Formats: sequence, C-alpha cells, structure tokens
Amino acid sequence: MGTFLVRLDCILCLSSALSVMAQHGHDQQPRINQTHLTPSHLKSRRVGLKVEGSNFTLEGSPFLILAGTIHYFRVPREYWRDRLLKLKACGFNTVTTHVPWNLHEPMRGQFHFSGNLDFMAFMSIASEVGLWVILCPGPYIGCDLDLGGLPSWLLQDPKMRLRTTYKGFQKAVNRYFDQLIPRIEFIQYNRGGPIIAVQIENEYGSYHLDRKYLSFIKMALERRKIKELLITADKGLALREGHLKNVLATVHLKDIHKKTYEDLFGIQGQSPVLMTVYTASGFDTWGKIRRSLDAHMLMKDVHEMFKLRFSLNFYMFHGGTNFGFMGGAESLDVYLPAVTSYDYGALLTEDGNYTPEYIVFQEFLRSVTDVPLTLPVEQASMVVYKSVTRLHFMSLWETLPYLPITSAKPVSMEQLFVNEGSGQSYGYILYETTISKGGFLTSRGHVQDRGQVFLNEEYLGVLDHSSDELHIKGNRILRILVENQGRLAYGPDISKERKGLTGDIYLDNSPLRKFTIYSLEMKTAFMQRKLPSLWKPVTKEVWGPAFFLAFLRVGDFPQDTFIKLEGWKKGVIFINGRNLGRYWLIGPQKTLYLPGPWLHPGSNEIILFEESAPGQQIQFTKEHFLGMAF
Repeated sequence: MGTFLVRLDCILCLSSALSVMAQHGHDQQPRINQTHLTPSHLKSRRVGLKVEGSNFTLEGSPFLILAGTIHYFRVPREYWRDRLLKLKACGFNTVTTHVPWNLHEPMRGQFHFSGNLDFMAFMSIASEVGLWVILCPGPYIGCDLDLGGLPSWLLQDPKMRLRTTYKGFQKAVNRYFDQLIPRIEFIQYNRGGPIIAVQIENEYGSYHLDRKYLSFIKMALERRKIKELLITADKGLALREGHLKNVLATVHLKDIHKKTYEDLFGIQGQSPVLMTVYTASGFDTWGKIRRSLDAHMLMKDVHEMFKLRFSLNFYMFHGGTNFGFMGGAESLDVYLPAVTSYDYGALLTEDGNYTPEYIVFQEFLRSVTDVPLTLPVEQASMVVYKSVTRLHFMSLWETLPYLPITSAKPVSMEQLFVNEGSGQSYGYILYETTISKGGFLTSRGHVQDRGQVFLNEEYLGVLDHSSDELHIKGNRILRILVENQGRLAYGPDISKERKGLTGDIYLDNSPLRKFTIYSLEMKTAFMQRKLPSLWKPVTKEVWGPAFFLAFLRVGDFPQDTFIKLEGWKKGVIFINGRNLGRYWLIGPQKTLYLPGPWLHPGSNEIILFEESAPGQQIQFTKEHFLGMAF
C-alpha cells in the first residue's frame, strides 16, 4: 500500500505540473495540428518523411513524430488492435516495433512469419487505426532479449564475431534479410504502406567493433529496396561512433541533458531531434527490487521535449511479456536475468490496461496537439478462476528422451547436435556421468547459468555465477541440470555467450569424462506428449525436479487472469502447451499473465516444471504483483 501511495503522489504531481506546462505552452507556441498527416488522409503518396533543416516533413508539411514502442511478439496477436488503438487514443501518431531474428529463424534456414510473428499483419492494423510505423529490422535489436534477438545457432561457429563483417555473420544476415526485407518492401510509405522510417541496427556506437559493419547493413537494406528515411540510434557518448554519413542520427536517452543534443548538432548540424528511445524506467531482473517509473524526470523531460519541438519515441508504451524463454540478461557487477513480465514502467500495464500515467499523458498531448477525438477503448476484463488443487506429478528422471547424446567431454547447448543441427537455444540441459569416488566438484565458471547437482536423485546444491564448488560423495551417477536463464542482451561479450556446461567440470582437479546429455528445451511438442501412464496423484510430499499436471475448467468466454503460485519455488509454467514463462520465489515478480485467448472453453491443461518443491495449489487473481518498487 505504501508503494501505491507514493506512486499516486508522484502521478498527482505529474498531472498538475503537466497541466501547468501545457498552459504555458499555449502562451508561447501554437498547438500542433497534424490531423491531415495520417494514413487515411494521405492516399496519394509523393514525398515521405524527410529532414528539412531542423524539422521533419511529411508530404512537405512539418511533422512531429509522437511514437510509442509496442513489440508484436510480446503481445498476443488477438490484442494487437486493442493495444494500437490505445496508443492512438493517447495522442501518439506512430508505433515503433522491432523484429527479432531469433524468433523468426529459430533454426538455421527455417523461417516463421505467421501467427504471433506475422509482423505484416501488425503493421497493417497500425495503418488501419491511423498510425505510422518506425521499423527496426536489426539484425541485432537488443530489447532485453536473449542475445539481443540474435539466433543462438550463430554461436556454433567458435570464431563467430557477432555484429561485425565476419564472413559467417554476413552470410547469415544476408540469408535472413533475403526472407525478411521483401516482406517489408511493399508496406513502405512510398508503396502506400505505413512505414515512414527504418532503423539501421541498434545502438552500435556502444559496441563498435567494426567500422565497416553499419555500412554493410545500410547497403543490405538499400539493395533490397528499402527507400524510406534511414536512421541510427545511440546513447550520448556513443553517438559519434554509431553515426553514418547521410543517415540521420537519433538519440537513446533517459533523462534529457542539454549536452546530449548539443553533441548531436555537432555531428550533423541543426537537424531535427528524435528521441528514438526515451525511457523513464527499465526492465526488472530476478532477485532485485522492482524498478519504478521516475515520474518527476518524466515530467521534466516531456516539458523540455515539447518546448524544443523534439520528436519522441516512448520506450515502452506497452511492454507486454517475455513469454517462454525469450528474456535476456544484463551483466553489471553480476549476471542479472530478466523476469517474465516486461512491464517496463510502460503507459499500459502488462495486460494492456491503463495506468495513471497513461491518463496524464493523454490529457497533456490533447492540450498541446490537435488530436482527433477517438472513442475510449474499454479496459480488458479480468476474471478470478477457481483455484486448482488436484495435482498429478511425473519425475524428470522418468521423462528423459529415449535418445540421449553421448560425449567424452561436456558439450554446450549451442554445440549439441539437435534441432536439425542448429543446436539448443533455450531451456534446460542435463549432464550425467558416473563417478567412482567423492571429492570437491568445481565448475571454474563453466556452468552457465545455474546448475542443480544431484547424486542419483539426491539433491546436493547449486553451481552458478556466484558458487562454483560442492563437496560430493562418490561411486554414483552425478547429474547436473543446467538452466539457460537468458543470454546477455547487449555488451562486448555477447559473442562468448554459450550456455550449459561450457567447459570441463573437475572432481579434485581431474576433469570429468564420458557424459550422457539430454536436451530439455521444452518446446510445445515436448510439452504436449501424451504420457498418461507416468502421471501419479500427488498424495504425499514430492520433490523436484518434476512436472506437475492440473486442469483448469473455463466457461464459454475465456478471459484474462493472473496466475499466483504461492508455495511453489522455481520453474516454468505451460498452458495448453504454450510456455507462459518462468516463475521464481525470489521475485520481485509474483504473478504471471495468462491471456484469455490462450484458453479455450472447457478443460485447459496446466503443466508446471518445478525444480525444487511444489505448492499445494494453483491460484488465480485479477491483480498483478510485480514486486515492491524503489
């Protein structure tokens, strides 16, 4: 309650201050009228988004970009229109979205552009509701995704240098762009579509390992007939390193400083300023206090941007969810994996409902711009389903695949010969070997990221980034169950990001050999296997690692809800074979979003993979709880 009251005070302060700012704005500058510069009004396309002195123009008229980021892949397809309508109703005129290579080409040469990955349908809906699109096709997009949205099979090459002109990377990018860019070509502004700008890569100035790389990406886009305005995006000190000649540099910023845009003018003269990534918050990581929106900074920056007529992209307008294993990690002093929710302090909540900040923003934008009046979009209705208490279980040891891989030495996920030679991208991997004596088991940093250690089926402890030694007794089967908690999303070390056992494990300084390895990626097909003979009722104390089965009965009209897992320790939850994401007792996140469209009338299968000890029931609530904020 205390956190809520503090936040409410901040919002009331923000609302009051923005109202005052808006009033001053009326005294100093005319209201911005861009109602004639919408997709429905501009049927005849001659001149797209251009740079004219210190302004953007569209069809020759001054144009202020008011954008918000929504990731189609973090939102159920059934809710794309709802989220885009809410973006439009708030007063924004543009949506920014990124294209994750790792989701579109999960295995080498196998491409997916349908269902929740049909970005063309997403952009078509954006156009229908009156929004332009800024598209970020990568190949690297960051966005706090596993490996920044790059596919992990790239790392099968031990010499791979990601985000460079290394031949292996260039070849993979060209093959991917050959599939991706032709789909974009026909929805550009000049072809009657909504795309007004395309971003080259993402914040390359902070990486900057290869001076030729950005030119390679620019040429790769232009050669495939990308005609709209090209931009780069970088943070302050990295602006110069990430800039390309004849390409507009834009800014990634949290807390506006005069020096940043002065540096920008020093690079490219008096150009229009676009805050490509303006954020007042960040993503949350397991075991840390929840990050909160800085309402005072937001208040100051919004005033400054409108006073200076800067264009804006609010990251994130709607964050959505890191469904499955898509979340990445950051490494500051320690390794920090992302939680399942990608709330990000956005203007819409994870389930798409309005925040107080949304209302304040809407009122402010309507006070300084002539925003077409749009009907309010209804709040999504939530429901509390009856708790599920009847559980069945199946030990992990009983479910192992019939065809394990044998190897003299440990093999990382990426090097494992699975998925038609593309390796394992996500999930868990189990290593087994027989030891004849006890001693000190040491990982020397080769467990990535978290390994549970067992002798036969007896749990001994964890090897991870902070703990690399255990004492064990011998003459038994040693098992190490390793979880990939998310590859680094950014930084100079992403080319080193292998998962599983990435090198030798030692017993009293002797490397262990003769491993049996099981890939536990937990894809939909694996989770939907019918194994009725192995499920047993939970009638006594049961320990993981194990799968737990339950069924949720739903009426004729399934609705959204949040899952609450009190008493459960750590694992992953699946609904009708879909991976909702990770849960972990350490928080800060305590609920998981379950979209209504992923349920169906009648019986719905729930499977939890619990690493440690299960709770007694699966509960549901209307309220999300993402942790106490600081």
